[in-house]
Amino acid sequence: MAAPRPARGFTLIEVLVALSIVAIALLAGMQATSALTHNAQRQSDTLLAHLCAENELVKVRLSRQMPGVGDSSGVCEQAGRSFNVTVSVRPTPNPSFRRVDAQVLDGAAPVLRLSTIVGRF
Repeated sequence: MAAPRPARGFTLIEVLVALSIVAIALLAGMQATSALTHNAQRQSDTLLAHLCAENELVKVRLSRQMPGVGDSSGVCEQAGRSFNVTVSVRPTPNPSFRRVDAQVLDGAAPVLRLSTIVGRF
């Protein structure tokens, strides 16, 4: 009688372990891709918000008048996106200067805030 040949191939346990390793590697790759996508979107939002805030601060500088103390808000369209911009003018200890803050919101979430000092012209 001939001796039985040793079985060839993988056991079920070996296959399951290999599949588990592949699944964990794919999950880690998916999370890394998701993080990169989120960061790219955040960078795009920040760039567009920066343009909106700079536009508002340039408006104040170009008006050639001392801005009045108070808050104002408006909508800024950039690249097909709509942002809410709030401009706050506050007095400083020196009456010749005012602090101007431009805060950009995407819905209710703050995206960016820029500040500057404006003096008498």
